[in-house]
Amino acid sequence: MKGVTYRFIGIIHSPFREPKGVPIQPSAARGVRGTVEVFPEYVPGLKGIEGFSHIILLYHFHLAEPGKLLVRPYMDSEKHGVFATRAPSRPNPIGISIVRLIRVEGNVLHVEDIDIVDGTPLLDIKPYVPEFDIRSVERIGWLERNVHKLPEARDDGRFVGK
Repeated sequence: MKGVTYRFIGIIHSPFREPKGVPIQPSAARGVRGTVEVFPEYVPGLKGIEGFSHIILLYHFHLAEPGKLLVRPYMDSEKHGVFATRAPSRPNPIGISIVRLIRVEGNVLHVEDIDIVDGTPLLDIKPYVPEFDIRSVERIGWLERNVHKLPEARDDGRFVGK
């Protein structure tokens, strides 16, 4: 395997114009609002998302310096292995944030509790489901009807490339 290439599916917008001063996790960004602009060709993939109260954003830390294996995280003076931290400077600068979904307007998701720099490229969106992710939320959309199947559910190969 040589490498992996991802296409950005959108752009994240927030009040934060630079990394300095950005809350370091969504729980520290309570009430901070932003938007997620999904590129037009990916809008059909949003069908049903409005039924979820929280979503997971995966994004590219486009402003981070090249990855280091030992870092000093924000809340400690000691260096740690990067994989034991959530530091943005990493071998693959991928960020993850769970945000509250306020509403959907066409290709724009209005979100809250955002801890992301304005203009950050979006890699993916996933619904946040407490039974999958061990966190309480108000809504899990269409999964409310099916989440009881989780203990027995197994991959049946339908999503494997052919």
